Amino acid sequence: MAKGERTGRAAARAAGKTLGSKGASKSAKSAAGSALAQAKSSKVTGAKAASAAGKTLGSKSASKASKSAAGSALTQRSRGKNK
Repeated sequence: MAKGERTGRAAARAAGKTLGSKGASKSAKSAAGSALAQAKSSKVTGAKAASAAGKTLGSKSASKASKSAAGSALTQRSRGKNK
């Protein structure tokens, strides 16, 4: 993760929409929750949330808001030495 990187205002708004959506998948909501948790902290996306974000980005049925939140979450994932 880049030093000091956080979820931006637009991505946080998209994450909130996703979390409030009845039609959003479990993966999309997981990724959105991770992105929203990072809006005002230096937390990083864990492996499970990163996997959920990847599924959301690859989904044809995911909304633009869900994909925005998932992209933000993936940008802030932790990267190990071997990755």
